[in-house]
Amino acid sequence: MAPASSSPITYLGASGVSALAFFPLWKAAAIGQSGYEVAGKGYWQKYFEAMKPPWRGSLVVIGGMTWARAAIFYGSDMGSQFMRQQGFGTGVSATVPSLLVSIFAQTVNQPFVRSSIMLQNPGEELAKKTFPNIAMLRHLAATKGLASLWTGLDAAILKTAPKYMTAVVIKDYMGLWLAPVDPKDKTAVLLKSAKVAVTAGVAGAVLTNPLDVVRNEMFKTEEGMVTCMTRMSREDGAKWLFRGIGKNWVAVAAPIASTIFLTDRFKVWFGC
Repeated sequence: MAPASSSPITYLGASGVSALAFFPLWKAAAIGQSGYEVAGKGYWQKYFEAMKPPWRGSLVVIGGMTWARAAIFYGSDMGSQFMRQQGFGTGVSATVPSLLVSIFAQTVNQPFVRSSIMLQNPGEELAKKTFPNIAMLRHLAATKGLASLWTGLDAAILKTAPKYMTAVVIKDYMGLWLAPVDPKDKTAVLLKSAKVAVTAGVAGAVLTNPLDVVRNEMFKTEEGMVTCMTRMSREDGAKWLFRGIGKNWVAVAAPIASTIFLTDRFKVWFGC
């Protein structure tokens, strides 16, 4: 739980470093889950090909991830602390703030998420524009209507909110369950923080992979969520549930775990 003096700057810094460092993994996961074709023969060759530049829409993706993750984790910690002070239990205090802030962040970011993912298509002509995200947003609004910018929001919220809620709940509960460590033992403190961060990140990523796939498919087809899920089930059976999961659990778990871990470190380093 964050102390009352925690600064949002520590959350913003940790989130920014993580978003910048792991953008290539996000790009590879977005391509894999969207079913876009990339050059290469084997799995690893295609994986590395997907991570390579050009990094279309990278500034928008990194900026969006930075503020959204910082807002979710800071809002969750502050909200959890406030609710506990009001007498609420650990479970409710850990889930409600993270759920509400996640929904808000996803709704604001959705147009930029959609445009950024569509730009990862290797054959996308709009990716060559000077400001590709703006070009894609204008194209979508002109050809499919303004509401199309929020296509897939239902799947995105069903994916994002539980992902971060799961990560926050595990982070809070593991902090209580793990054996206490001597604050003066820096190695033990680092290991405990790393265990919490990695477990929270992996759990959130793996549990919500199918909804990532649905959202990205909806971007391509303009289908509703249920229609999209029904069609993929008819065409691919249960395989679509695991599409891109090998890339996604790394691309999602790594920055979430890194954000949690670095936030703890920044608080120590800056005396927050």
